[in-house]
Amino acid sequence: MSDLESRKEAKGDSPIYSSDHDLQQGQLSDNADNLHRRLSNRQIQLLAIGGSIGTALFVSIGNGLAAGGPGSLFIAYTLYSLVVACVNNCISEMIILQPVSGGFIRLAGKWFDDALGFMVGWNFFIYEALLIPFEITAINLVLSYWSDDIPVAAICSACIVLYAAINVLAVRAFGEAEFWLSGGKVILIFILFTFTFITMVGGNPENDAYGFRYWNNPGSFAEHPLKNSTGDTARFEGFLSCLWSAAFTVVGPEYIAMAAAETKRPRKYIKTAFKTVYWRFGLFFIMGALCVGIVVPWNDPQVQAVLSGEEGGGTAAASPYVIAMANMGISGLPHLVNALLVTSIFSAGNTYTYCATRSLYSMALEGRAPKFLRKTTKNGVPIYAFIIVMCFAFLSFLQVSGSSAEVLGWLISLITAGALIDYFVMAITYINFHKACKVQGVDRKTFPYTGWLQPFCAYVAAITMFLVCLFYGYASFQPWNVEVFFQNYTMQILAPVLYFGWKLIKRTKYIKPAELDLVWERPVIDAYEASFVSPPTGFWLEMGQLIGIKRHIRDDERI
Repeated sequence: MSDLESRKEAKGDSPIYSSDHDLQQGQLSDNADNLHRRLSNRQIQLLAIGGSIGTALFVSIGNGLAAGGPGSLFIAYTLYSLVVACVNNCISEMIILQPVSGGFIRLAGKWFDDALGFMVGWNFFIYEALLIPFEITAINLVLSYWSDDIPVAAICSACIVLYAAINVLAVRAFGEAEFWLSGGKVILIFILFTFTFITMVGGNPENDAYGFRYWNNPGSFAEHPLKNSTGDTARFEGFLSCLWSAAFTVVGPEYIAMAAAETKRPRKYIKTAFKTVYWRFGLFFIMGALCVGIVVPWNDPQVQAVLSGEEGGGTAAASPYVIAMANMGISGLPHLVNALLVTSIFSAGNTYTYCATRSLYSMALEGRAPKFLRKTTKNGVPIYAFIIVMCFAFLSFLQVSGSSAEVLGWLISLITAGALIDYFVMAITYINFHKACKVQGVDRKTFPYTGWLQPFCAYVAAITMFLVCLFYGYASFQPWNVEVFFQNYTMQILAPVLYFGWKLIKRTKYIKPAELDLVWERPVIDAYEASFVSPPTGFWLEMGQLIGIKRHIRDDERI
């Protein structure tokens, strides 16, 4: 506690920071800001499972298959999942120790450099805000399976209204909506996995036990059809395209980190949520990449049409699974899959609206965004930040005068690099945090959670993310293409501009490990956790309460 006393100057970073006062007065606060901890165990666990699963796993993954083939797709998704697992290993230890509003954004500013917090905050905000129109555009693409006459503007308007209605209410309403929507995603994934297994062993209209046929014919490793190279070079370029696809698809730790400040029992529930990330990567992303390569060949005309951006690349070609069902002559099931796709994609957009709002709010707390964005409603919703985020949703109307597939392509290119930058920042923040623990003689085993194989995992994650981010848009150099260059490198150019610009304006300095504040908001969180008189409610117990087969036990009874 003496370390905390020596750092009271830090309160100036956030004018509404009230932890010292609350503790001295014997008052207990949910947070050192105005957010409310209302997300229950079942809500945060479903958010952890389904919050990161959206369009990419069901629709955009077909681009990777068409470019590199099933073998390259499976290897790329496996390798990238392992790297993001290293990122998860970093951020989980820090967030469970300090489940603060803004998550890794404020950690970067507090434990590395204020300029880094400024850069990653705006990077993450832009990344999340652009994902909202991306998901709305994807909904229109999937809906075109039923009819091309559905008015695009009407769908955009309906999505915007629904996102606004869900997120303007208390965080409990958001959590409940995401619980049910994420449950639909899980059901959809297991339907698709079951469809893959049953049909590959002969359970299809033609009784054709095709197994891994498409791995042999047309082959496991495809030559990228849109590149000028041939042979091994073209196959390697196909693999790189699969890796870029994985970089866009495999996400997750950042969403748990952003929700930590509004979770009822963060030290317990957030820890469990982070632990589910590892098996979720294996079950959902790696198995998803395997299944896509089994059910449809990479040279299928409809799959290639999506990759090349040809007209007609929508409708049934919106999802590789729907293409496979159509090829097998299966009726009925594609309609169910598309219906669940719509709810799954909508859920992803809802999560991005939440995260973009909280990221903007957290920057305002630290003085990296205008002060008026600190304003919250009585239900703990950052209202002005929310209004600004909803303005980005109107970008989805761009597809009214253009192709949905073209708009998707642009948004994917702009967005992917943003995720890579976020993960790189998480890794280097952890490296400095780990050094601080050593220099200050703090035993990490005393923390609520300790990451494995550290700092090895952090270095692997940092180096890999830097390299992928650097070479992500290499295609724009051969031949030189200005449009493709800015599609792929806009975020990489913007990031250093934001970092060095803020550093010059504010004269910020790198925080040396010996000077890093490991206490920060920990006393507030410890006091909040200690205020509960009832034990944490397990996930399955809470599920039992939900359906009425278990007696009601409150997990929010406090002193």
